[in-house]
Amino acid sequence: MYTEDLDIEEDSAAAAEDQEESGMYEHFCFTADKGQSVVRIDKFLTNRMEHVSRSRVQSAADAGNILANGKPVKPSYKVKPLDVISVVLPYPPRIVEIIPENIPLDILYEDDDVIVLNKAAGMVVHPGHGNFSGTLVNALAYYLQDLPMFKSGGVRAGLVHRIDKNTSGILVAAKSDVAHNRLALQFFNHTIERLYVALAWGAPNPPEGTITGNIGRSIRDRIKMQVFSDGEQGKHAVTHYRVVENLGYVSLLECRLETGRTHQIRTHMEHIGHPLFNDERYGGSEILRGTTFTKYRQFVQNCFAALPRHALHAKVLGFTHPTTGKPMRFEAPLPHDMATVVEKWRRYGSASASC
Repeated sequence: MYTEDLDIEEDSAAAAEDQEESGMYEHFCFTADKGQSVVRIDKFLTNRMEHVSRSRVQSAADAGNILANGKPVKPSYKVKPLDVISVVLPYPPRIVEIIPENIPLDILYEDDDVIVLNKAAGMVVHPGHGNFSGTLVNALAYYLQDLPMFKSGGVRAGLVHRIDKNTSGILVAAKSDVAHNRLALQFFNHTIERLYVALAWGAPNPPEGTITGNIGRSIRDRIKMQVFSDGEQGKHAVTHYRVVENLGYVSLLECRLETGRTHQIRTHMEHIGHPLFNDERYGGSEILRGTTFTKYRQFVQNCFAALPRHALHAKVLGFTHPTTGKPMRFEAPLPHDMATVVEKWRRYGSASASC
């Protein structure tokens, strides 16, 4: 058993390589014997899990990841005969050794507890599904290799959330176990501020609104997610959107996440008939709005070539600092590819209006 098994972040063993934040998964479960003497839960678990310190169990319990009979308990909880003790974490169980790699990082902020990064599109966040090197985790494992929680070569490397491979923008990673647990709890409780900028086909009506719909793995295509009308399927998901600029056949949007499900913005926008521009997986890589003129088709193809990915950028990330308790907020400007295509559509709209 690796000590990283009590780290708190998200993995993607059961989803696509670019899975976002998920629910809680049971990693360990122990049932106390009939003759179990009354003992603190941190001692109970330390005696049953290899290479896991009592302080790490206490930290996980403080973050709400230790359950007794299905309910979160504190480290001082006294285990009784036949109690069912579980360790639940916001990522599926998986064991992979991470090889540190010297990959440049775009660091927006760093202190003793956290590091805030601006991820480029095309970079996988976490190893999995054929991407076991060249990931953000490999880069963090190298950059922070002298810190205690990064020395063992385990799978977590401080991350508590993720964004899609072809989504650009801000991520935060923890540099200590305490910071890791406290940040992960904020994500699990949906108290993190996350604002994305997207370019979508068409313009939603009304121009500002909320999309609510359970999201789960597609029944017909397992690499996609879909919105389920049946409330018993999928996971509750809420996206708030606002049209920032109507560019004619496309629109620039701000999307604020209330929850964080796999492909949430991409799935919700497809659901309301406005897929993200050049989102191949969700239908946005076809010409969905506009004319049949050859010149227009060529213009769109040129935009696809300039932005060879779905048009989504994690612009703002806000959270409470895990040690100081101070509010932190970071912003990353639109990357060159998205900014270029947005400007192309502005010029196209201006030229059309003047004709």
